[in-house]
Amino acid sequence: MACAEALRAGRTKYGPVAGLPELRKAITVKLWRENHSEYAPDEIVVTCGAKEAIFAALQVLIGPGDEVIIPAPYWVSYSDEVLLCDGRPVIVATAEAQNFKLMPEALTQAITKRTKLLILNSPCNPTGAVYTKAELSALAEICTREGIWVLSDEIYEHLTYPPAEFVSFADAAPGHRERTVLVNGPSKAYAMTGWRIGFAAGPKQLIQAMLSWQGQVVTHPTTFAQHGAIAAYEGTQAPVAAMKKAFQERRDAMMHALEGIPNLGYSRPDGAFYLLPNVSAYLGKRGGRRISTSAELSDYLLDQAHIAVVPGEAFGTPGYLRFSYALGLPDLREGMQRFAEALRALQ
Repeated sequence: MACAEALRAGRTKYGPVAGLPELRKAITVKLWRENHSEYAPDEIVVTCGAKEAIFAALQVLIGPGDEVIIPAPYWVSYSDEVLLCDGRPVIVATAEAQNFKLMPEALTQAITKRTKLLILNSPCNPTGAVYTKAELSALAEICTREGIWVLSDEIYEHLTYPPAEFVSFADAAPGHRERTVLVNGPSKAYAMTGWRIGFAAGPKQLIQAMLSWQGQVVTHPTTFAQHGAIAAYEGTQAPVAAMKKAFQERRDAMMHALEGIPNLGYSRPDGAFYLLPNVSAYLGKRGGRRISTSAELSDYLLDQAHIAVVPGEAFGTPGYLRFSYALGLPDLREGMQRFAEALRALQ
């Protein structure tokens, strides 16, 4: 409604590079109300989606040869965006037994003199892992000691399922504020994926550098879409709660279906809308052709069962498949039935 009204009112002209003042103000209120973190409007930049916020931050922070620590499994764009900035992605494997969370010992071992940044994603795409406040604080202590920046991608914050609770990195590590970049946006919580509105919050000097980059690359985020984002942040949050409940029901249905399939492990997702089953027991089998990798298994499932999944190779974790439960329960149950039947057909 707000976006339609903005279009009818002709709010389609150029706007401020940093985003509309009203939206930046609404974001500061949201960060204080929901994340217990105080930011001024000039410490906020509105971007063309959270992805652009991440890339803008990397552009101004990362130089040739700088290392960026990325826990795996990771969202597919992280490593490539680092490479586009002439940086070096340092991929640190995490364990299914530890819910795919980065442990302080692993972080310490990955740090070198070239380490510039750690990327965290909680709730995580593709694992659904959600870090506790104590876990974030432990990682922050290391980063503070070593002078390392932290980029915290919090785009799935509102899709966190009890008993898990979302904690913003800025709330868990207030002493690291001057080297923290928060990335978020309305795309997931408010089903505004195609609107391409995101934001970054951080120290003023960093935000000003990101503004200089953004102004030359995209000019500013879409004007009328920002009015929709203002309405999302300032309006009733009841639809967000309803959507979260629906996603939790879908998650539970998918987990129930997976528990009926032999030799298939997974880590319980506490957030986002993905589940990452371990399919390594089914590799090396045949389904009309030899299936040696999770990528080949995903091709088999598409060809034979007509279901689409993403192989773990895309997330730096071979031997797994990413399922999304961002669809209705009837389709989800049908897809899981096809998945089980396709695995039974393997020899």
